Amino acid sequence: MKILIIEDEAPAARQLTKMLLQSDPSIVVIEVIDSIELSVKWLQAFPTPDAVFMDIQIADGLSFDIFNHIEIACPVVFTTAFDQYAIKAFKVNAIDYLLKPIDEDELSLTLEKVRNRKSESHLPPQYNADWVQNLMFQLQKKEFKERFLIKSGQNFSPIEVADIAYFFSADGLTQCSVFNAKKHIIENSLDELEQLLNPKFFFRINRKLIINIKCLQKISPHFNSRLKLELTPQYSEDIFVARERVNDFKAWLGG
Repeated sequence: MKILIIEDEAPAARQLTKMLLQSDPSIVVIEVIDSIELSVKWLQAFPTPDAVFMDIQIADGLSFDIFNHIEIACPVVFTTAFDQYAIKAFKVNAIDYLLKPIDEDELSLTLEKVRNRKSESHLPPQYNADWVQNLMFQLQKKEFKERFLIKSGQNFSPIEVADIAYFFSADGLTQCSVFNAKKHIIENSLDELEQLLNPKFFFRINRKLIINIKCLQKISPHFNSRLKLELTPQYSEDIFVARERVNDFKAWLGG
C-alpha cells in the first residue's frame, strides 16, 4: 500500500510513518509534504497513491484548500489534534478522522477501511451516516490532560491545567506560567502538549506559545495580517499570532 503524508510537523510525520509501518510492514510512505502548494503540485504530477493521510493545520493554511485545486481520487484520512473540523472533513468525503495522539488500534481499523475501499467503486449507501455516528462517538470519548506533575526541588506537586495561563518554549525548555505568574518546567514538548490539551480552551498561536483563552487581555491588528496579543500574566516579549494561524485563531475565539 502506497501512502502520501501531508504534515508540516516533522516529529508528527515521523511518528505517523513509524505507526503505519508497525501496523503493516508492506506499507510504503512515498512522500511527506508540508504545504498546500506542494501537495497540489505533487498530486497533479504523480500517480494517485492508495491513501493520503493529511493534517488539517499545515504550514500555509488548512489542508481543506487542497480540494479547491484538485480532486483526490483515493481515500483521505485526516489526522489532527482538533475536533472542530470533523463535519467539514465529512463534507470532502474523508474516509476517517483520527485525533492526535493517534491510537494504534484506531489506526489499524482505518487501514482496514482503506484496504476495503480499494476493491469498491463507491461507498455503500449507509457509509456516510455510519461514519459520522462513529466519529461523533470517538470525539465524545476523547480525554484531555487535566493536571501536570511539577517538580520543585526534591518535591513533586500537581498543578491543574485550568490554572495554567500559557505554555512556552524558552532556553531549550518547555515551561508554563500559571495565573499567579509562577513559572514551572514541563516535561512535554509543545508538539506533545498540542495533542494533550483540550483545543476548546488552548490554542497554539505560534511555534513558541500555547495559550489558555482565559489569559487573553487584548487583541490588536498588526502589520502583515498578523495579530498582536496581550496576556495575563504578562509575557516577556511581544506576542504575535502567526499569520498562517490567524483565521483558525479567530474561529477558535468564536467557539
